Amino acid sequence: MRWLLPPTPSHRWATALTAIVTASAVPSYAQTQVLVPAQAPVPGKQRAPRVEDVNAPTVVKAEEINGRPERELNLVRDAEIVKDQTRVQSDSACFRQVENEVEADGNVKIWRFGDYFTGDQLKLNMDSGKGYMLNPTYKMEANNAQGKAERINFINADEAQVINGTYSTCQGSDPDWYLRSNTLNLDSGRDVGTAGQTVIYFKDVPILGTPALSFSLSGARRSGWLSPTPGFGSKGEAELLVPYYVNIAPNRDLTLYPKVILRRGLQMGAKGRYMGETDGGLYAGETYLEYLPHDKKYVPASPGDSTDRWTVKSVHKQALSEDWSYGWNVRASSDNNYPNDFSKTVSSSTERQLLRELRTDYHGDFWTLTARVQKYQVLQDPEAATDGSLFVSRPYDRLPAINFHAAQYDVLGGFDWAFDSELTRFHHPTLLNGTRLVGIPQVSYPIIGPSYFITPKVMLNAASYQLDNQTGGGSKNLSRAIPTVSIDSGLVFERDANYLGKEMTQTLEPRLFYVRTPYRDQTQFPTFDTDAATFNFSQIFSENRFVGSDRIGDANQLTAALVSRFLDSSGAEQLRLSFGQRFYFDDQRVQLDSSTPVVDAHSDILLAASGRISEHWTFDSAVQYNPSLSQVSSQSYTFQWTPAQKKVLNLGYRYLRNSFKNIELSSQWPLFKRWYGVGRVSYSAQDKKILESLIGLEYSHDCWVFRMGAQRFVTTSTKASTPIFFQLELNGLSHLGVGSPLDAMKNSIPGYQRLNEGR
Repeated sequence: MRWLLPPTPSHRWATALTAIVTASAVPSYAQTQVLVPAQAPVPGKQRAPRVEDVNAPTVVKAEEINGRPERELNLVRDAEIVKDQTRVQSDSACFRQVENEVEADGNVKIWRFGDYFTGDQLKLNMDSGKGYMLNPTYKMEANNAQGKAERINFINADEAQVINGTYSTCQGSDPDWYLRSNTLNLDSGRDVGTAGQTVIYFKDVPILGTPALSFSLSGARRSGWLSPTPGFGSKGEAELLVPYYVNIAPNRDLTLYPKVILRRGLQMGAKGRYMGETDGGLYAGETYLEYLPHDKKYVPASPGDSTDRWTVKSVHKQALSEDWSYGWNVRASSDNNYPNDFSKTVSSSTERQLLRELRTDYHGDFWTLTARVQKYQVLQDPEAATDGSLFVSRPYDRLPAINFHAAQYDVLGGFDWAFDSELTRFHHPTLLNGTRLVGIPQVSYPIIGPSYFITPKVMLNAASYQLDNQTGGGSKNLSRAIPTVSIDSGLVFERDANYLGKEMTQTLEPRLFYVRTPYRDQTQFPTFDTDAATFNFSQIFSENRFVGSDRIGDANQLTAALVSRFLDSSGAEQLRLSFGQRFYFDDQRVQLDSSTPVVDAHSDILLAASGRISEHWTFDSAVQYNPSLSQVSSQSYTFQWTPAQKKVLNLGYRYLRNSFKNIELSSQWPLFKRWYGVGRVSYSAQDKKILESLIGLEYSHDCWVFRMGAQRFVTTSTKASTPIFFQLELNGLSHLGVGSPLDAMKNSIPGYQRLNEGR
């Protein structure tokens, strides 16, 4: 029997039990920390818009229907009530049309916008959303969460209260983990859930409890405590980090990092991020600071110095108008030992030259003007006092530096021109100071055909110095003007070829690059910011063999190179083979200091190859070979094998004569069912010691991942840090453990893939 009833007033039914509960040992939890522009929606597990047809009829059916159609209908055996996106089934039900209220009893089932509920009894007012359900179970479409409870009280259309309920993202009737709370108050209108006393169970064993909990129902960011992270510092001190996240706005947030270091004291940290847009344009920035008052373990370099330890890192970029922007990059630390005592990564422990820069840029149609102030803080390695090779030199400060660049292309019948100028005030506390003005005009005329190019260029490097406290009888004012002529040319040949069984296009690209720069004596000029350039494929096609403007190398030389590439049908490069060498027709007389000229007739040979060996093998290699001495000056090889998802093997070798010889091996690999091994080792064959190592195990289940392992890396020339870590990550909830194994694995193993990626 089937009855068609007239439509009732519109309503919004409370979307109960959509909680994304996250565990921590403190009352609340902060969600995903991804900044978005102010006008963009907050990221998270957003539901599709719930649109209901207010004019939809209510359809009721059952094996037997009795009562008064205008007042009350009793549905007996296989009752069903459907209105738009809501469907209720039960053994029996009563529908009161005037109150627009449903009472269902026996094997109650509800489908609502993809969410599924079952229970013993249901009472629900379709207008107000007020009611209750007894002994409910649920499964949510948005995040596949499921659970059960003693009772759900529907407060109104947006709010619901779950009594003695559970929650888990594990599937099945017996989930590996779940949380149980005496009350869960869910407000879908405000996207907020709050819980009373909550206990997290893993394999039916309680592992964490909290007196209160709050969370976002959709997974959007919100303020609250993040998971506490116990761990060990770079010198093995036990520590406990309990961060608190403040969701200021969709495009602004702040994370506080209180950390208890048992042997040192209480360290406070904070990281603020922001981005947005003004009438002038976009802006973005990030600031991080740490402060440890009265470090109990630190011994100052000089008696009476402060024992307060701190570090600051801050970056900012902002457009003031369409053509004008400014920004800063500031880094500072309290003392030389700060990286050794508090670094958690290899890169941060070796960072010794801290830059502080403030700059502004103004753009025209074809020119750019930049002004900047740069100052450095140098943190010396503690072992530098006994080992001079560890001494870190202090760069010159620029107080200020003003750069002007202008360029136009294809003017006056095909000419390209450019002009670069820089005015810099160099300052150093112990070295010669001065001001340098540099101007570099250049003109070229590219001649480009379908399979060739020729580009002659003329340029002039002019510089003027005003030096302070010049000693040795030298001039206080110095100037020079050095012209350079160059010709760059190349050909491109193509043919059909076969590579790894696939049809390809192979190119053959010979290139010649000639440079002529006359000799000028520059021994009286200081070297504020100049050094010899690294010899590589980019450098052999540049006019100057020095980086910086204090030295312009004399040149009468020709660079010859040959490149062959294999391109697939889409134009993507599958393989590149390169060869290059420079030939000198005159001695290289200009040097950084007064050393003797270089009289080689030719440079080292550069060889490089990179690409795909097969679908799963990629490689990159470079060799610098000295033909005069018949020896390799430097070489590097990297290979990566990725036969399948979550399978990667990396092998690398780097060598620089009289400097280092390092072998690197890293991998993520399945060991047996659900178990994965991860590891990395960087070994110095020259010093016969391990520079960095990582070993770990991961276990992946359908709804949780366990990680454990240890890492070791050098903090100074004689000391190393060996943090250990283990972590239990509950998908859709949180992670618990010691240290940050996921960060260590991602940073140490190229190609590493998270086992629960996308969950």
